[in-house]
Amino acid sequence: MDAALRAGVAVYDAGHYHAAHDAWEDAWLALDDGRDERLLHGLIQFTAAIHHARDRNWAGAVGLAESAREYLDTLPDDYRGVNVDAVRAYLAALRDDPERVERAPPLELTYEGDPLALADLDAPAAIEAAVALAAREGYDEDVFADGAEYAREGLVDGDLNEFGVLLCDFVTEREQRALIATRLRQHVQRRQRREADVSGLFD
Repeated sequence: MDAALRAGVAVYDAGHYHAAHDAWEDAWLALDDGRDERLLHGLIQFTAAIHHARDRNWAGAVGLAESAREYLDTLPDDYRGVNVDAVRAYLAALRDDPERVERAPPLELTYEGDPLALADLDAPAAIEAAVALAAREGYDEDVFADGAEYAREGLVDGDLNEFGVLLCDFVTEREQRALIATRLRQHVQRRQRREADVSGLFD
């Protein structure tokens, strides 16, 4: 949950309001009811409200702002390090005046008191951010999902493997993303071929 939370905050703070929910969604769906579920649910609806307001879907923005605020209503002001109180206040203002997004940038999210830049993310969070950004930018989602799975396996063993390195680079090296995505696809395909070669040998 923590890596997904930080990833979504950084993706959001980079201005990718719609993509931020991709970083949070899988973690949210895996949670039982409780504070963590309400936090991610509320943040997902918060970003959706901003997305709809920026598209001038005022009714959608107002409804989501109200719903998001309800999810966040009972959480501590800085739950899990996120500026929840500021989010609630912004949602109330957005509900009352959704056109505010045309006059000023949306609220900045903070984590432990500071905004998160993509370059600030540690490897676990950067891996989650890479998957969210790849989906937003039209890269092959299956390649990134598989690459992230291989990267997570490496992290469990205490190793930032080639998949993790490529995904971290994808997050921070914006101008090189197409090249990095190509290299990631090659690594994923090579790994999958090796797995296919040994599959069933000992059945």
